[in-house]
Amino acid sequence: MKFFETSKYHSFKKSTYITLRWIGIVGQLIAVNFVYLFLNSNFDFVTSNLVIFLGILSNLYLIFIYKKTQLSDRSAFLFLLIDILQLGVLLYLSGGITNPFVIFILIPSVFSSSNLSFRTNTSLVILTIIIIIFLTFYYENLPINLNSDFHNNHYFYYSIPVSLIIALVFLNYFAMTFGTQSRLRKEALGKMEEVMAKEHELLSLGGQAAAAAHSLGTPLSTITIITHDLIKQFKGQKELEKDIELLNSQVERCNEILKRLTLNPVEEDEFIDKDINIRDYLYEIITSFKEISKKNYVFNFDQDSNPKKISKSIEIVYGLRNFIGNANKFANNTIFINLKSDSEITEISIEDDGPGYPRDIISKIGEPYLKSSYSKDKSKEGLGLGLFIGKTLLEKNFASVNFRNSKTRSGAEVIIRWMNKELFNI
Repeated sequence: MKFFETSKYHSFKKSTYITLRWIGIVGQLIAVNFVYLFLNSNFDFVTSNLVIFLGILSNLYLIFIYKKTQLSDRSAFLFLLIDILQLGVLLYLSGGITNPFVIFILIPSVFSSSNLSFRTNTSLVILTIIIIIFLTFYYENLPINLNSDFHNNHYFYYSIPVSLIIALVFLNYFAMTFGTQSRLRKEALGKMEEVMAKEHELLSLGGQAAAAAHSLGTPLSTITIITHDLIKQFKGQKELEKDIELLNSQVERCNEILKRLTLNPVEEDEFIDKDINIRDYLYEIITSFKEISKKNYVFNFDQDSNPKKISKSIEIVYGLRNFIGNANKFANNTIFINLKSDSEITEISIEDDGPGYPRDIISKIGEPYLKSSYSKDKSKEGLGLGLFIGKTLLEKNFASVNFRNSKTRSGAEVIIRWMNKELFNI
């Protein structure tokens, strides 16, 4: 599978979407309870609050059950569909198309236009049009009796500019927030594509050059990424010295690899020469790190694990190397790698005995440009691009990737899982 054939995908950031949904839910609760309790209006108060409560449950599902940091096109469609139906029911119970807050029914479909696929957006637009037409002919009366002469009624008169202002602020917040995120992600993806393009070019080198280039891939990519970000973000700051130290350590690592290749000029690279099974993939990656690191590697696997070979994939190799390299970087002494594979799934867990993920960013792991306020060792602190690149590459090759702090050790843990029917068809 070629990388650029899997590069186009649609998603958006889960945490921002959850925040915006909380804003909408709180606004609905305030409006419904204010009209009922303070304006003494008569409408189906219980059903309205029940509909809002269903929105709260769906948001809690996103927070505690849906583990990915990005909502896929399909998942986003389902939750935006819930939003539209929820708003449709609330509007049906409170005046339908005559409700001044009917403008909010447009927000989910407007939002999808800049983030999701054309088919998804078209489906949401059609659904919104159907609901608007339905609300034009079928609805319960407004909570306050405005239907007879609503043009001269102050309640209705002043609600129009208020609703328009709220909608204007809300839509602008959407545009600015997601515009910024889109630019950051495009920049990070651009860097990832640049790195992977260089990796693909190495396939034509052959022999010793290919082996050397493969072994040097991770540190040279780290140097490239950090150098670009130093120029843009850290110029003139004290932290620059710490990052320069990190660069120097990576350069030394490259020199050690070159010395090893010099002693063995006929070294071959299994990743380039032939297809191998996932256990051999991991074994080769671990071996390459053992030769340049003094830390211990514990590799456990099922003796009867699936021996089936998979097509050579630079994306999978590079993703796994990123995660194992990250564990090597932060581990105190030992890195633990476990492989489980049966007839249905293949699962890899990578743990270390280091400090673990900082608690202020653990829910955002997998996003680029992350900085923790709890990090004590700035020389090891990065920008989250390595984890972002590794996660993106593996997910594009049908893996699910989850980050957490280890439940049995002090350090961090990455769990990578494939359904075998997808892994062996890559």
